[in-house]
Amino acid sequence: MAPTLSSAPADRIIVALDGMAPEQVMAFAARVEGLRWVKVGLELFVQSGPQVVAQLREQGLRVFLDLKFHDIPATMAGACRRTAALGAELITVHACAGSEALSAAQAAALEGAKTAALATPSLLAVTVLTSWEQQRLQQELAIGQGIGERVSALAELSATAGIGGCICSPLEAAALRAQHPEPFALVTPGIRPKGAATGDQARVMGPAQAIAAGASQLVIGRPITKAEDPSAAFAACCDELRT
Repeated sequence: MAPTLSSAPADRIIVALDGMAPEQVMAFAARVEGLRWVKVGLELFVQSGPQVVAQLREQGLRVFLDLKFHDIPATMAGACRRTAALGAELITVHACAGSEALSAAQAAALEGAKTAALATPSLLAVTVLTSWEQQRLQQELAIGQGIGERVSALAELSATAGIGGCICSPLEAAALRAQHPEPFALVTPGIRPKGAATGDQARVMGPAQAIAAGASQLVIGRPITKAEDPSAAFAACCDELRT
């Protein structure tokens, strides 16, 4: 089940802390007025360790731990059990790990949170990373499906395995929402507010468009974290959701 969200725009925006040094993270989190959700990715987690989740939670923030687990069922289950016990409310796994691994990961996450007396986390299955383009996907990975077809198939696999939602490009959000009504979560990276550079994302959309297409929450990084005034940039993204 997806975490409980209010209708406030700030609850729909997850700020990705990618590219920040550990000493910058807490100062940034305290600086951005109204911030509610943050994403901790691989780079920050490797630098800071599990304690970064506790430190962010102590500041009253909700944490999306984006480590994209992909392994054999027992290893994925163990990792998700430990991750849930840290207090992360959103945890990513790769859908292409398969139904057995996804089911094991989901059960272990519930167990880990219960043992630690924490709220039940939601696992999010990664379908196709937003950096992929269809031609390259077919040439390099020999996958004959188009991106939309593959995303749909992996989302269905995940939902059947009991996963609470998936990560997808905003361009696939409308089709997935038609197949998977709420409370199945659709969390979309590849969000670029007005005037922001595309960067290394190939399949992007604006904040308001993505929510209208069916996204539950939006992951926004550099347009906020690299802004001259991150607090103003975050407020501007919230404003886009109100229009």
